[in-house]
Amino acid sequence: MALVISPAVAEALRKAAGDRDVEEFLAELTAERLDPSERVELYLRLHEKFFREAEELYERGDLVQAGEKYWGAVAALLNAAAEKRGWPHYSHRDYAVAIERLYDETGDRELVIGFSLAERLHANFYHNFLSPQGFRLHREAVLTLIQKIKKLIAD
Repeated sequence: MALVISPAVAEALRKAAGDRDVEEFLAELTAERLDPSERVELYLRLHEKFFREAEELYERGDLVQAGEKYWGAVAALLNAAAEKRGWPHYSHRDYAVAIERLYDETGDRELVIGFSLAERLHANFYHNFLSPQGFRLHREAVLTLIQKIKKLIAD
């Protein structure tokens, strides 16, 4: 679905979203009006969108943008997992706390490690410090993290 909005509204949305993706920002605003199961579904769809975009950007060699989309995919999954458990998930700090809580639930150290590497992909978006080899290493850990969080959501 395409949505046509005026330039003034588009600019206001970009400003209100800050450095976040406008679609993610709108999803957050919309989620407030949905019941919890609908919010989980919204976050899962947002994850799929970000993940698909990340993979496309990765294939094209745009590692800086791909890394930010992988981060968005992880954040969307953490929103879904936290929503399902009734945990807050509105800030970067909330994501870090959610990962620690998921680690406490499972004892799976790869959750914490994968999250840390996802954060590095997010930081790389702003500072572009990862080599292609380093990016691949981070990406592999994030792909594993994504599968683990998906499994925890499905359980």
